[in-house]
Amino acid sequence: MRIAPFQLERWFAEVEADADVMLAESGVRPLSADRFDTDPGELGYVIPTAGRPAFRAKVGELHGRDAAETLFTCGTQEANLLALLSLADSHVVVVTPTYGSFTGLANSLCDVTRVPLVEPGWELDPDAVESALRPDTDLAVVVNPNNPTGRHHDEETMRSVYERCADNGTYLLCDEVYRLLSADPIAPVSSFGRHGISTGGVSKSFGLAGLRFGWLCGPSAVVATAENWKDYTTISPPTFGHHVAEQAFDRHEELLAENREHVAENRAVVEAFLDTHDLAWSNPDCGVNAFVEVPAGFASGESFSRSLVTEESVVVAPGEAFGRPEWFRIGFGLPREKLDEGLSRTGAFLARHR
Repeated sequence: MRIAPFQLERWFAEVEADADVMLAESGVRPLSADRFDTDPGELGYVIPTAGRPAFRAKVGELHGRDAAETLFTCGTQEANLLALLSLADSHVVVVTPTYGSFTGLANSLCDVTRVPLVEPGWELDPDAVESALRPDTDLAVVVNPNNPTGRHHDEETMRSVYERCADNGTYLLCDEVYRLLSADPIAPVSSFGRHGISTGGVSKSFGLAGLRFGWLCGPSAVVATAENWKDYTTISPPTFGHHVAEQAFDRHEELLAENREHVAENRAVVEAFLDTHDLAWSNPDCGVNAFVEVPAGFASGESFSRSLVTEESVVVAPGEAFGRPEWFRIGFGLPREKLDEGLSRTGAFLARHR
């Protein structure tokens, strides 16, 4: 199996470690470990390796599934990998722009058809997804809320996409890692019916990226196949991650309300900054990501991003990583003082280049 470099992660590997401000961070600022009991006891495998049944039942219930239809993973990234390894055989439809692992993984496994969101509002068109389906389409993939634009597709739209996939015998995989940042989250795709699969984790909405804890919820046959693949990857979820994530779920209403407030305040700060500098953006309505137009005078998202990190030590994500070179991605979930510093330096950079 040959796979293309993951452009976004290669960019971060090149510039993130030496930069002062990570203005491309795609999650909510990390919570402090002292808010949780961090002693899981013995550091053995989580048993059973799919995750402890009582906790799987809690997560499954929030996704319209039971414990047997829920698999714990090392982050949402592994959940998505396992879903694709389990299902992608002939043809996959991927809605774009999207997180790069979906196009990269799918391209390494089978034929891929990309369905672009409709600009300027970045809407998902169910008719376009249906037109892309083939008799041999194994899987369609949507990230909702979308990364990189921060746009949230409503439940009516998602159900319409699901019905068209189900009628074709195609599974619909939805990466819902930002879903719980909505004040009124829509129903997860896994609850729509036998062809629905949801992946998620605690990295983004909960601000617990370091736990490397995620899940896959879906039909029992798909979960069983994914569990078989997991025997060849990480075997079990991390003991620390499982232990702390269970506490976070027990307090999810408190933690998510806190994070939603933080994100809303930061979003308002970014919107005011962009208005001041007359820059258009994707007008995100859920999550912590946004596309921002590349300012005049720069050839592409990469040229802008590279100049910004060189001159101001601020990292943003070039749109080329998402197949959209006329944009760059920012994240606004970071701590407020870091956000202010990053925007201040970006403002100084823009002033010099206009």
